[in-house]
Amino acid sequence: MATTNDLRNGLVLNIEGQLWQVVEFQHVKPGKGPAFVRTKLKNVLSGKTVDRTFNAGLKVETATVDRRDMQFSYRDGEDFVFMDVKDYEQVPVSAATVGEAATYMLEGQDVIVAFHEDSVLFVELPASVVLTISHTEPGLQGDRSSAGTKPATLETGAEIQVPLFLNEGDRVKVDTRTGDYLSRVTD
Repeated sequence: MATTNDLRNGLVLNIEGQLWQVVEFQHVKPGKGPAFVRTKLKNVLSGKTVDRTFNAGLKVETATVDRRDMQFSYRDGEDFVFMDVKDYEQVPVSAATVGEAATYMLEGQDVIVAFHEDSVLFVELPASVVLTISHTEPGLQGDRSSAGTKPATLETGAEIQVPLFLNEGDRVKVDTRTGDYLSRVTD
């Protein structure tokens, strides 16, 4: 148990049997009336985001979430198999739980897997990953009809927009939260 004064980003709350992660919070003390806490909560399982207001000092139930550093090993049918980097335990995770993270994961990728009471809640990728372009059309010099970008398919199968000067085989840094191209990587 915690109070609304203890809220912080990333904290997981148990509200009416569902797990909600605090995305944003703001303590508000109006000139008239009692103080309150305005929050933006994300459902851990469905990803749905809601705004919710709590009275200041109200007790809220927190959930214990164990975040473990793991490495994506391989796919086994519909499941993704992750290995704990500390004890080498292998954990299968369903494709539904991995969700959009699968579009930017390669074998050997380091991730954070969140557990609650021995069940996997979600898989969290680093903010950016480096991937190789497996297919893209050659960019024509002077072609600005597409704002200087063109579609490219990455080695994981994800499609993103990249600048015209990039070619197949180039390595790019991609933001895993938005799917945006960040920069070209030269080794």
